[in-house]
Amino acid sequence: MSETSFERAKRSFIAAIWATLASISLGLAFKIWLAQWVAKSDLALYHTVVDIISLSLILLSGFRTSMVVSFSQTKNAQDITNIFRYSLILMVLLTWGIVLPYIKHQLKIDVEYVQLVGIILGMGFKVYFTNQIGMYRLYHIANKAIWIEPMVQIVLFLICYYLLQQSAVSSLFFSLMLSSIAVAAYMFIQRRKEIATTPLAPVQLDPEMRSFVKKSMLSSLEVGASILMIYITVLLTVAYFTVDELGDFQVVVRPMFAYMTLLFVFPVYRYILPEIAQCLKQGQHQQIAQMRRWFYTLGITISTVFLLGMIFYSEELVTLIFPTTYATAAPVLMHFALFFGFMMLNAFQVAYIKAHGHFLQSLSIRVAGVVTLIAMFYILRVFTDNVVAVILAMGCGYLMMFIISSVIEYRLIQQHKREYSELAQSNS
Repeated sequence: MSETSFERAKRSFIAAIWATLASISLGLAFKIWLAQWVAKSDLALYHTVVDIISLSLILLSGFRTSMVVSFSQTKNAQDITNIFRYSLILMVLLTWGIVLPYIKHQLKIDVEYVQLVGIILGMGFKVYFTNQIGMYRLYHIANKAIWIEPMVQIVLFLICYYLLQQSAVSSLFFSLMLSSIAVAAYMFIQRRKEIATTPLAPVQLDPEMRSFVKKSMLSSLEVGASILMIYITVLLTVAYFTVDELGDFQVVVRPMFAYMTLLFVFPVYRYILPEIAQCLKQGQHQQIAQMRRWFYTLGITISTVFLLGMIFYSEELVTLIFPTTYATAAPVLMHFALFFGFMMLNAFQVAYIKAHGHFLQSLSIRVAGVVTLIAMFYILRVFTDNVVAVILAMGCGYLMMFIISSVIEYRLIQQHKREYSELAQSNS
């Protein structure tokens, strides 16, 4: 029997959790090992350069959802892929021409030119093939790539440092560059076994492709707003609280936020959204309802377990992993657990809204979350000077997004019910 969309989404989502856990474990173990003997200044330099370049290219990850939705509606792989190719080439050139000189001359970071160019190209190739296999719903390739990349980087670092006698920081840059290229090559080879490469050609900008470009721009803006939401919390902490409280947020809370998002939020857009879009195209609303019931049950279960764990064991968990000086991060982490459930459920709602092609509404939801975060922080500041106000304000932002998304999702469901009822009446 052929696998249903619900079964495919469920299987791929669960497989992604295990693949992401493997990736996180490898990456975290590597970071802990490096921190034991590599100079803090060298690690700071490495992470700063990678963050700057990543931010310039991560906006193109917004193309993934628009590629998935547009491809499910039009099946026009050639024009969709070529529009993305040209956009990626433009972004890589801009990064090369603007970000690279900024790193070298404005920040005066001493990194070899070939390393910077290699990282830009390597990350560009990785983004390209990640988006492409997402469009074709090749989940098995995506899940393997998640843990292959950190494993390859660790191996290449050991080769560069111990065999080639490179410095630690130089080995980090070369291993990142080569591992990005290696995982891109892996995705290319595996994808080509199943789907031929579309030729590079001029784009036919018909109404459907113009709609795709619009969706891609809106989706990229939404990714930017999502990043902004995180950095606003950092800026508010810097502006109103101590360095120690900033350290709690950056070292403990933010990584936990990142790990929980990687495990339970990002897979929604990678594996559930494409299946929702496919079901909408085929009118299989019952399959979407099954996905919703399963994911809501999963989300409530995970968020409840996470919250109870943080209520009773947050301080023990923090002091087990980090020095006792970070124990003050435990209350902040507990308050983060209060709203994580809203983050998970909102991810499904936004995926459902995007699958309908409503990218402007999705962006508006994200902007409403950012505005709520800022407004609630200054309201909470009237009542408390505790750093918990920052995380509570973020929670209010996600709660607002959940409420707005719930209303839009309900309206879309009711619309489909009316259409089904009218169709049934006309057939009778």
